[in-house]
Amino acid sequence: MALLIETSNAYARGLLRGIEAYVREHRAWSIYLVEHGRGDAPPRWLHGWDGNGIIARIENKTIARGLEPLKVPVVDVSAACLIPSVPYVETDDAAIAELAATHFMERGFKSFAFCGDPRFEWANQREMHFARIIRDRGRACFIHRPAIGTPPEEDAFIDELGTLVAKLPKPLAVFACYDFRGRQVLEACRRRGLAVPEEVAVLGVDDDDVLCNLAPVPMSSIKPNTLRTGYEAAALLERMMSGESVAGTAHLIPPIGVVTRQSTDVTAADDVHVAQAARFIRENACSGIGVGAVVAAVPMARRVLERRFRAMLGRTLREEISRVQMQRVKELLVGTALPLAEIASRVGYKHVEYLTFAFKRECGVPPSAYRQQRGSSHG
Repeated sequence: MALLIETSNAYARGLLRGIEAYVREHRAWSIYLVEHGRGDAPPRWLHGWDGNGIIARIENKTIARGLEPLKVPVVDVSAACLIPSVPYVETDDAAIAELAATHFMERGFKSFAFCGDPRFEWANQREMHFARIIRDRGRACFIHRPAIGTPPEEDAFIDELGTLVAKLPKPLAVFACYDFRGRQVLEACRRRGLAVPEEVAVLGVDDDDVLCNLAPVPMSSIKPNTLRTGYEAAALLERMMSGESVAGTAHLIPPIGVVTRQSTDVTAADDVHVAQAARFIRENACSGIGVGAVVAAVPMARRVLERRFRAMLGRTLREEISRVQMQRVKELLVGTALPLAEIASRVGYKHVEYLTFAFKRECGVPPSAYRQQRGSSHG
């Protein structure tokens, strides 16, 4: 089997780890993997290669033209869908956009922007879905879409981003189509003297910990389930190599969740006490706190704080504590192999039975089913 997947970014390396996990668990395939960059031409060895199947990230027409004539099963791990007859396994970009919108709206933002990259279909999908979600919730979404061919590393491009961000209403929530673009937004804010996250909050995608933690401000990012995506791609190729006919359909994998760092660790509330309460909950909900602990941390009468909090964020203090806990439960179910009892302990539930009851009430399925539907292979 051959892998035409770049090794230069966190997303692609996650795909490769998922493929490796499938091979380790099922059969000892002979893997042919060479250094391959995004946008590279098809390797010359491809036409003389006599293997049994290919998993490729087909993100340009040159690669598509090189693969289309081949008489072996091919699985695509790109959203570009440049060979319609080839099935593809890809991160669910609509679910990513929904996570981003929810992350910002839960923090009270009312002004939104998207910074994209029109070279890639997955970036265009995230832009389309994010703008639609924001519009459906009664807000405007400003779009920055650079011309194709604009070198994204140039100072002029970062200054262009800074001009856009500076003129938009504050506080502003910026969703970047991937982590590299998010770092550029953060650099633009640094040059303009814009405070992050107080004036501008920035969220990326891929959770590349090197890029995120070396940004001008540590950057929050949506973590895709690349391990499962690669795993499912390998499983699909196995079926095709066994003779099963698979149409050129999409197999979409939901993301794991938002990894919150400093760049979005804020509540965009005019009321300083509401913002203080929201931050206290984010930092302490998984310690098993109750409403009383929140009230004790904020210099305001309980009844007044409850009323203002609900008026501004649309949730009670108790609901916010539960929401933060449940989000962490979902992340641990999908991203780890921890037993449910350990997860319950880590998120502040004294009894695993109550966690199971609360989770099923919110998500409609028990934790075990949620993990089976969305989780990765761990081993």
